[in-house]
Amino acid sequence: MSVQTRIEDKLQILEPTYLQVENESHRHSVPPNSETHFKVTLVCEAFEGVRKIKRHQQIYALLAEELAGPVHALALHPYTPQEWQSRDGARPDSPNCLGGGAS
Repeated sequence: MSVQTRIEDKLQILEPTYLQVENESHRHSVPPNSETHFKVTLVCEAFEGVRKIKRHQQIYALLAEELAGPVHALALHPYTPQEWQSRDGARPDSPNCLGGGAS
């Protein structure tokens, strides 16, 4: 099972109304077909009344195995349905990779 699929499966416990897991590894200095850099956009009712840091901590706990192993970077964009609607379904773009030796 791919790392992306494992992430998607594990996050289902939060009963998302919207979930998008994007493998952004190709944008970084890693071998082809890597699964090391991900962007997660997650919208769910469970985040109602929960501060952003706690949302991140919840997701980190669910993905502890992946973060301890193959996942090097994880960009998180967790929203409540109301927050998501107020953003018109938009989340920030990821910055370009500067590369391993870039300054």
